Amino acid sequence: MLDSQRLQTLAARTLLDLLARLPLPGVHRLGATLGWLIGRWPNRQRRNALINIALCFPELAPAEQRRLRDASLAEFGKTYLEIAHFWRRPVPEVLGLVREVRGAEHLARPAGRGLIVLSPHHGAWELAGLHLASLGPTTIFYRSQGPFDALIQGGRVRTGARLAPINAAGIRLLLETLQRGDQVGVLPDQEPKADKGAVFAPFFGIPAFTMLLVNRLARRTGAKVVFMFAERLPCGQGFIIHCLPAPPGIDSADEIKAATALNRGIEHCVRLCPAQYLWSYKRFRKRPHWLPKVYTGPLDDHAALAQVARLCLRLAAGQGSGLE
Repeated sequence: MLDSQRLQTLAARTLLDLLARLPLPGVHRLGATLGWLIGRWPNRQRRNALINIALCFPELAPAEQRRLRDASLAEFGKTYLEIAHFWRRPVPEVLGLVREVRGAEHLARPAGRGLIVLSPHHGAWELAGLHLASLGPTTIFYRSQGPFDALIQGGRVRTGARLAPINAAGIRLLLETLQRGDQVGVLPDQEPKADKGAVFAPFFGIPAFTMLLVNRLARRTGAKVVFMFAERLPCGQGFIIHCLPAPPGIDSADEIKAATALNRGIEHCVRLCPAQYLWSYKRFRKRPHWLPKVYTGPLDDHAALAQVARLCLRLAAGQGSGLE
């Protein structure tokens, strides 16, 4: 008999194969419907997305914040269903979904120096990784995904990427790649699980626990740092790859300055198409000691916005920049 893990993997592979048979516009319509359903009743994904949007875009009226939340949930559905195309359709067809690359000149590597490419949870990050690896030798920092690990790894190495686990051995692989003058890919907006190697720095003005790995890699190897994301075009028309230079200070010896620059780079990406960011991710889960938890309380919109209002009052009353 099949054990539970093998059954889960078989079911996931079957679902991917079925979705990959559909045309991409149909997959996106199905994904948008899934996102619409998630947004119809109170649940954590819906609440967390609204909390994050209200914190990061306080200038929007509550109705506008809710509209952006609903649009982001539609994009959330597309993000996860379109993965079937990236992992199961022929590689030339997948890479052909890239209609334009804007800022490609930023990917040029100076002689003897490696390239650190940062792809936030924004747009089609799986496609961004496949596109990056198709350009040359690439090592991608990767967190194990339990029973689906083999399936995910198989999808992510289709264009030649090498995967480095998120541990000391994986960091050594990243260093070796950069020292050879090749490129590495990192998701820069994951919240580190350990206190070591991270600091609080502003993300849209809110203290966010931010990794220092990128700063340390850049300082140690002299590698160039670039941001990249794949913007999803409407109606399944394909994707635009955006490449943006990292803000000044990302390689600073001042850790707060470096982390602030990293978050500013993510903000630049998000502002180009805000609905395509993964707003349901608990980006502010870890808090400074003087701030309350963010993702708590009832699941309805009124309670979520009231939670944001209370947090903003605490921020306004905080010392200095609120990062002390």
